[in-house]
Amino acid sequence: MNKRSGARSHLRRICKVLVVGLTAGLLASFAMRSYAQEYPTRPVTIVVPYGAGGSADVYGRVIAQQLQLALKQSFIVEDRPGAGAIIGSQFVAQSRADGYTLLLISNTHAVNETLFPKKPFKLMSDFVPVAPINSSDLVLVVNPKLGVNNVADLIKLAKSKPGAVSFASSGYGTPYHMAGELFAEMAGISLLHVPYKDSSQARTDLIGGQVDMMFDATTTMEGFIRGGQVKALATTGDARSHVLPNLPTVSEAGVPKYNAVIWLGLVAPKNTPPAVVDKLNAELAKIVAKPEIRAAWETQGALPMTMSPSQFAQFLNGDIKKWADVVKVSGAKVDQ
Repeated sequence: MNKRSGARSHLRRICKVLVVGLTAGLLASFAMRSYAQEYPTRPVTIVVPYGAGGSADVYGRVIAQQLQLALKQSFIVEDRPGAGAIIGSQFVAQSRADGYTLLLISNTHAVNETLFPKKPFKLMSDFVPVAPINSSDLVLVVNPKLGVNNVADLIKLAKSKPGAVSFASSGYGTPYHMAGELFAEMAGISLLHVPYKDSSQARTDLIGGQVDMMFDATTTMEGFIRGGQVKALATTGDARSHVLPNLPTVSEAGVPKYNAVIWLGLVAPKNTPPAVVDKLNAELAKIVAKPEIRAAWETQGALPMTMSPSQFAQFLNGDIKKWADVVKVSGAKVDQ
């Protein structure tokens, strides 16, 4: 064989490899596209790693119902609470990456990246972001017997008695806990954190005067505020709450740029087909844009959120960093 024919033979082999590779890639692409078009062909489970009846469970069921209507397939909410949302999250992390097991997450997951460094998964490497759902303000309330009328009074009291003013939460790493830690850090005060097993116990002791203050969900506290069992000082978002419009934000009341809300979103196990992720993202964007959904959530103090998967990933990375700084400054630790 002369050099010219040998070169032609080598070139043919290269072309054959390229054609085979291109064909395989196109077939895989068509298969994924077809898979996404047909998805879902069987029931989808949304795991909520919190207790039944909480805001995550309630909003998770709304989303499940709406996805079921849109995609003509059952979406089932399964509550798997425990260990600061780790039990349910680990279950999803170890599930098949096929779009049939999803995880509802909150900012507790962002906090846990620092608070639980030895947990059996990492949020940004073991899951793929699908879409955010909504965010809700908290409200800063105090027991009326504390004798403060506004945020400035509270800060003044806390500065005069470092570590003596107590705040309740539903446990380490929860939005209620981290809202208090962030407030203490930004206001330059020292507060005593009193964790409870759930928010109802914390609320009961706040009303009874066993603890001084608490950051809580606005809709949950609204009745107690109107009944005079607690005194509301401020809400925690960037803008005033639709539920409690007469209250200033914490930022307006004397702690500039303070923001501590509860947000919810959906993620899937890593390697879930991008086409499936994109399909779910598009459907969720349609759901949260529905006028009836937005109106209902507004009365509950929740604002719909819409982001692409990549934007949601950026949002998650930013929230992880924000709460990592608060965890480190506060010295909060949990035994693992």
